[in-house]
Amino acid sequence: MKSSLSILLATVLLFPACGNSHLPDYNYERSEITLKAIYDNYGVKGVNLFRETWPFNDQHEVTYLAQQTESRNEYSYLWPFSGSLSALTALYEAGENETFLKQLEDRILPGLEMYFDTKRSPGAYASYINSAPASDRFYDDNIWLGIDFVDLYMLTKDKKYLAKAELIWKFIESGTDELLGGGVYWCEQKKESKNTCSNAPASVFALKLYEATKEPGYKEKGKALYDWTKNNLQDPEDYLYYDNIKLNGEIGRAKYAYNSGQMLQASALLYRITKDTQYLNEARRIAKSGYNQFFNGFQTEGRESFKLLKKGDVWFTAVMLRGFVELYTLDGNDEYINAFRKNLDYAWKYMREENGLFNSDWSGQTKDESKWLLTQFAMVEMYARLSVIK
Repeated sequence: MKSSLSILLATVLLFPACGNSHLPDYNYERSEITLKAIYDNYGVKGVNLFRETWPFNDQHEVTYLAQQTESRNEYSYLWPFSGSLSALTALYEAGENETFLKQLEDRILPGLEMYFDTKRSPGAYASYINSAPASDRFYDDNIWLGIDFVDLYMLTKDKKYLAKAELIWKFIESGTDELLGGGVYWCEQKKESKNTCSNAPASVFALKLYEATKEPGYKEKGKALYDWTKNNLQDPEDYLYYDNIKLNGEIGRAKYAYNSGQMLQASALLYRITKDTQYLNEARRIAKSGYNQFFNGFQTEGRESFKLLKKGDVWFTAVMLRGFVELYTLDGNDEYINAFRKNLDYAWKYMREENGLFNSDWSGQTKDESKWLLTQFAMVEMYARLSVIK
């Protein structure tokens, strides 16, 4: 990609930042450059929203409508849009650059509010924009946003972010009942299963709210959600997590990186809060098994060998990284962080195309005809998170 930003990055890569605080970290630069590529390729002129895919498909129908009404998917769903909040929050945390906080305030948050639904109570973010027919509301979609808002509050101490997080928490609690002994449903309109992707991050969310407010109720709820998820959805053989449990008790046995990654992060947070070593030991078990499950042995054309991330949802990998970073802050073991670093170095060279967008195959051997918005925000987030770890 021939651009001034690419030239700047080439200069940074020739003179890496190690040992010199006056030079920017190259992963931070990569994060910035990828964010610009997203704005250039997915941005919509005149509105603070993004397209779902590149190239844009204007014939794609909205499928998450609470009532089936024909509607075209002109903009992205909430889920991929939420990646913008995670990406900008991670970038701001990495460099405390007010430019990114301003982008978040001026562009991302106004766009996000176009998904907020006040017609149903409690208020929460819907899966598609509120000017379209009513769409499903997913508990996990809202939890990811809530986590970011708590992180923003901890970074800025601006109470409006905490207020937004607590508003979201009320919606999450409305998605709980005593069927199956507790737990959070996946979707407000389809209360058919309770999923790891709604319960593990809900535990992380509650524990982060506890750290932000010191209100004991959040710690108790975070631990209760952690225990429920562990008791109902963990595979005792490898400590990783199944996807869901239906109301009839049937287990959906797929294992996704983000599910185990969120229980890894919850374990690490519980150790930090309680100092109970059972949680640190559990985090280490999940990390070891996750490393074996979601990475493969790989050899480059130059015969260099390392553990390569398996092809899959790149955003799932970004959420898994959050758990590994949380564990690293506790024990300083950089084995897993170095594996992510190696993959992201390789991705910059082999997954990325001329327009600055990424494919989903970490080996670089296959290309995606359609590139998903959330994949790109996931790459921004991961480069930003790694830039903090020297």
